[in-house]
Amino acid sequence: MTNPTNSFRTPLGRVRGLGSAKHGAQHWLTYRIASAGLAVLTVLFLALILGLIGASYEDVVATFKKPYPVILTILFLGATFHHAAYGLQEVFEDYVHGKLAKLAAIGLTKAAALVLFLLASFAVLKIAFGA
Repeated sequence: MTNPTNSFRTPLGRVRGLGSAKHGAQHWLTYRIASAGLAVLTVLFLALILGLIGASYEDVVATFKKPYPVILTILFLGATFHHAAYGLQEVFEDYVHGKLAKLAAIGLTKAAALVLFLLASFAVLKIAFGA
C-alpha cells in the first residue's frame, strides 16, 4: 500500500500529530548564517583588539570614541551572546526532558544572554561617550 500523502510519517504518527515540526531546516540555516556572520565579526574584532596591544589607556579610549570600533564591538557582542544562547538552547532541547525544566532553562539562558549583552554594550557606550 502506498502512502497517499507522500510523507515519511506513519499513519499512526499522522493521527497522533507526531513527527517533523517543519522548522528544523529553517533553524539549521539561520544558525549557520548567524555563525558565518559571527566568524566575520570575530576576525574584525580580533584585528581591532590586536591593533591595540601595547597602546596606552588614552589611545584605547580615543579609539573607542570613534564610531567604527564601537559599532563593531556591539555587533560582535550581540552576535556572540545570541550564538551562545542559541547553542545552549539546542543542548537543552536535546538533553533536558521535562517540558517545564526545558522552558525554564531556555528562558533563563536567553535572559542571562540579554542582560550580559546589555551590560557589556553599556560599558562600551560609556567609554564611547565619555560618561
